[in-house]
Amino acid sequence: MRNYLRFITDSWPLLAFGFLSIFWGNFGQSFFISWYGTPIQESLGLSAGRYGSLYSIATLSSGLLIMVFGGWIDRLPLRFFATLAALGLTLAGVVMALAYHPLMLLLGLFLIRFCGQGLMPHTAQTTMARYFDADRGKALSVSASGVPVGEVILPIAAVALIAAIGWRGSWGVIALITVVVYIPFMLWLLARAPVETHRSPVTVSPERLKKSAGRIEMLKDHRFWLALPTVLGGPFMVTGIFIHQGFILEEKDWSAAWLASCFIIYGVTHWLAQMVTGVLIDRFSAQTVLRWVLAPLTAAVFVLAHLQGNWVAPLFMILLAMTIGSGSPTGGALWAEVYGTTKLGSIRSLMSSLMIISTAISPFVLGVLIDQKLPLSEIFGTIGWVLLGAIVLVQFSYKPERY
Repeated sequence: MRNYLRFITDSWPLLAFGFLSIFWGNFGQSFFISWYGTPIQESLGLSAGRYGSLYSIATLSSGLLIMVFGGWIDRLPLRFFATLAALGLTLAGVVMALAYHPLMLLLGLFLIRFCGQGLMPHTAQTTMARYFDADRGKALSVSASGVPVGEVILPIAAVALIAAIGWRGSWGVIALITVVVYIPFMLWLLARAPVETHRSPVTVSPERLKKSAGRIEMLKDHRFWLALPTVLGGPFMVTGIFIHQGFILEEKDWSAAWLASCFIIYGVTHWLAQMVTGVLIDRFSAQTVLRWVLAPLTAAVFVLAHLQGNWVAPLFMILLAMTIGSGSPTGGALWAEVYGTTKLGSIRSLMSSLMIISTAISPFVLGVLIDQKLPLSEIFGTIGWVLLGAIVLVQFSYKPERY
């Protein structure tokens, strides 16, 4: 903990930028947007299926587009790129506030997912991985803490805003505070950061930029394909589980209130896992940590499949949070360790795109299995064996040594 405190004290402006950007990006995450589903459907007269289709189209489109625009962070000044992402989120809030037609809603959801779920965390984590070397793991963990903090705070804020001023009004508030609060504070932090954020990365601290591989080299590397199921496994599973939590509640005979209370445990464990993983990455390398990232998720799935009782819910959420918490900093550090930092934005944008696409597919896949009337034990028991297979594959991917 002393190492963290000293590190934060020495590097607080850039770390605060990373944390704030990821926290703000939560407005585009499924756990936040999910609170708007019912009021939006009622207001626009949409069925659950039609709303879900619009959401999936918006998510898939944003995932494909970030593959194109995410690499711009390698060429544009950080301040400019971060401001563009924030203005995009502002526009998203305005469009949502004015969405009286399904096509307008589709545009709003696309902008929210593209800028919130996509560009803002992509900007933060690329910056942490690029400008920190020996403390890369801790930097990624500190910035990624914006997610669990958001998981605790923002659902309450969403419910309160919707109750007070309606769902359209609340998106108007989000647009306003992004311009009035986030952008000025973000620029203030970057002005105090010990890196030249007003210049393109290729001209900043050239001694820090290694001769790096890009997307093509990564895609040709067989180790990447062996590691990919592990990298995407956590986001894929947690999205499917949260979207179809109603099925789980019915099968396990848990109340919604009980599972909701377990989210507090989930958020705390998520944060603790991130912070511990940051230290482990700096000590042993992300390539070493990656080999065991899916172990808690695999245990969580088997627990869900084969154990009964209310006590299973917090145990399941703890194990789930351990993989989600450790996966983010591990994936963030891995690409810099293996492929260098010069083309890191391009590589991370591809990975962000694949992650977003996987989270769009997972509710559909799990939904098809549920529609087949398969019991929960069979669905998640099978998934558990698939995850074990991913753990075996990743053992043959990147050699666990420091880059």
